[in-house]
Amino acid sequence: MKAYIRGIGNISPQKTFTKEEFLENVVSYNNNNMLFCIDPVYKEYINPLQLRRMSRTLRMGVTAAKICLQDSGVEMPDAVITGTGFGCIEDTEKFLLALLHNNEQQLTPTAFMQSTHNTISGQVAIMLKCKEYNSTYVNRGFSFETALLDSLMLIEEKNAHNVLLGGFDENTLNLHATTSRLGHWKKENINSLELLNSKTPGSVSGEGAAFFMLTDKPDENNYALLKGLSMLYKPENKSEVEQHLSNFLKSNNLSPNNIDLVVYGINGDVRTDHVYYHLRDTLFSENAGAYFKHLCGDYYTASAFALWLSANAIKKQVIPEAVKLGKAPSGDLKNILIVNHYRDINYSFMLVSQC
Repeated sequence: MKAYIRGIGNISPQKTFTKEEFLENVVSYNNNNMLFCIDPVYKEYINPLQLRRMSRTLRMGVTAAKICLQDSGVEMPDAVITGTGFGCIEDTEKFLLALLHNNEQQLTPTAFMQSTHNTISGQVAIMLKCKEYNSTYVNRGFSFETALLDSLMLIEEKNAHNVLLGGFDENTLNLHATTSRLGHWKKENINSLELLNSKTPGSVSGEGAAFFMLTDKPDENNYALLKGLSMLYKPENKSEVEQHLSNFLKSNNLSPNNIDLVVYGINGDVRTDHVYYHLRDTLFSENAGAYFKHLCGDYYTASAFALWLSANAIKKQVIPEAVKLGKAPSGDLKNILIVNHYRDINYSFMLVSQC
């Protein structure tokens, strides 16, 4: 299964919502290990009257979808598919807190309506008056990958020619505090760009909303070809990950020597990053590397940021200095492999190639 990436819209803790800039001026964070998105001027994309009723996540998601649609030149997709780990968690918090403080009485319905996981995909469909297939997947660390798999299956089976695919999650103070108790984030405050130098447990929390227009139509304006996707759940050891990855490359008639760049989901957590370093030192010892979670933080759908990074690198034939890990590739970027996992449980591999 494969599809071309025709358009992209990405709102993240970096200045990624414009095509003119590709991580030339990265933003560092030193804010209690929390990264928040840089907001574009939303009124340039959404009617100000509608903006007043939209939560922050809804603004991010709808705007990212609009940027993607404008970039692709596709006015009406054949399907809208999204993936999210927590959905619009801020609205969920608002509704539950109002439930508590108001003694379950006189509750406004807005926060509840906007708290559902499919709010963004539904709002995009309403905005476009799109009555086609619409689905949202909530599958923890596989949320974006499951949405991507559904998109590829639709295109493979000729049930859709253009699919609007999205992945989004937001960061909140309450969510950060709750997950900190589970040991997800670093206890010491660090600069986000120094993430790899921190050899301690935990990572930095992040957020983002990224949309992609997937199509079955070759075009000179396409970013890249999404050639393959594979997922692995709870591997027993590093050898199983290595074997699964080798089989994935073989299924696409490739070997490690054919990979020009490996994008690793290194997040600075000393408890789980060893898998990435093992792959770098064994299977991909001769390959150029990159990493990305110091720019967007760690969250369920962070792999969507990695796909944005890889597609742009293929199209522009540039690897930003901020993401380089080790040596540079010797020639053109023809094949990029994304290797990511969420908390050593949900492993995903994406192959991005030149059109």
